[in-house]
Amino acid sequence: MAPKKENLLLLGATGYIGSYILEQILAAKSNFGKISIFTSPSTATNKPAELEKLKSQGVSVIIGDTSNASELLRAFDGIDTVISAAGRPIIAQQIDWINVAIQAPSVKRFFPSEYGTDIEYDATSADEVPHQQKLKVRAALRKQEKEGKGLDYTFVVTGPFAYGYLGKPRGGLGGFDVKAKRAVVLGDGKGKISLTTDPDVGKLVVAALLHPEEAKNRALRVNSFTTTPLDIIAEFEKQTGGEKWEVEYHSLEEARESEKKAYEEGSPVAVGFTLRRIWAEGRTLYEKRDNGVIGAEEGLDTLADAVKVAIENQTGR
Repeated sequence: MAPKKENLLLLGATGYIGSYILEQILAAKSNFGKISIFTSPSTATNKPAELEKLKSQGVSVIIGDTSNASELLRAFDGIDTVISAAGRPIIAQQIDWINVAIQAPSVKRFFPSEYGTDIEYDATSADEVPHQQKLKVRAALRKQEKEGKGLDYTFVVTGPFAYGYLGKPRGGLGGFDVKAKRAVVLGDGKGKISLTTDPDVGKLVVAALLHPEEAKNRALRVNSFTTTPLDIIAEFEKQTGGEKWEVEYHSLEEARESEKKAYEEGSPVAVGFTLRRIWAEGRTLYEKRDNGVIGAEEGLDTLADAVKVAIENQTGR
């Protein structure tokens, strides 16, 4: 007898990274049972066409309040795996969702919203401001594991999203301006960085879903490719006619000063400064990535693929 196909429920499925994850789950839907999303009344009001399209693709759309435990518990009925794509402002709310998932008899796995920077890269990670809420979520999952409550989990750590990293410079944060043929780089541009394209985040989540034992109760440190800012600039130059780009360099010390000032002023870009600094310090690099653990060494995007999309995003062509 063929093994039972998992029923999935996504939280945050119509948000930025959630939409990429759902898209890839739907591309692989023959591997899964029922695919559901739990979304808010405001989404139902503001994105009716998007939800109707999802329904036409076989997605069960459940409207409710993520802060209402009773509504969540009903939504979790019959679900095997819950996948969260919660945005940064509500990361800590996932702890409540985990507690509800523990109460739901059918739910066996929970994927928290991890996609992005490694929050436990080394000892210094514990002090980084953007990591604090995600660290609390990890602690909650490990605590229930230790207590034998039976909810497995997987942290899918992808490093920076390539499309964001390759976007225009904003407030000294680094970036690549296609129309101006200008790049802003932290450091000397030779330091390596691992990136994951936004669609590949979804592909890697799917790969983790399809390898439950290999992905069980651990962090998967995965990515699309590893490159350097100078190699990125060279690829932009190649795809924009061969003309040399203007490159503006900022030292890591400058970045740290800008980061400190941004926090002191309560600037909304403070977190961006922290993340860019972390990436420039090399904290996206590993001796060996975990793609192979979940059968995802092949079929992912390349630097050339990512730059092509970045150019399209900035020029509209």
